[in-house]
Amino acid sequence: MNVIIKPLVTEKMTDMSEKRNRYGFIVERNADKNQIKKAIEALYGVEVESVNTIMQRGKNTSRYTKTGFIRGNKNTFKKAIVQLKENHTIDIFSNI
Repeated sequence: MNVIIKPLVTEKMTDMSEKRNRYGFIVERNADKNQIKKAIEALYGVEVESVNTIMQRGKNTSRYTKTGFIRGNKNTFKKAIVQLKENHTIDIFSNI
C-alpha cells in the first residue's frame, strides 16, 4: 500500500524546505506517522527526524451558472509535514 499520494508544492512549503529542511506531502487519510515515516525513507532514501500530520477539512464552494446556483464542497485530505535530519534533502522536482 502506497501511503504517499503527492508532494505539496506551494510557496510556503518551498520556503520551509529551503530554510528548515521540512517537506509537505498529501497522504492517505488512514495512514499513521510510523507508516508515513517508513514510506518517505523508502521512497526518497533519507532519514526522517519527525512527522507532523494535519487533517485539512474540505472547503465549501459555490458558483453561479446558466442553470442556477451550484453548491458543493472540496474533499477532506491529510497533510504530513516531514522534518529530515540535517544532511538529508529531497529533490521533489527530479521526477518531472
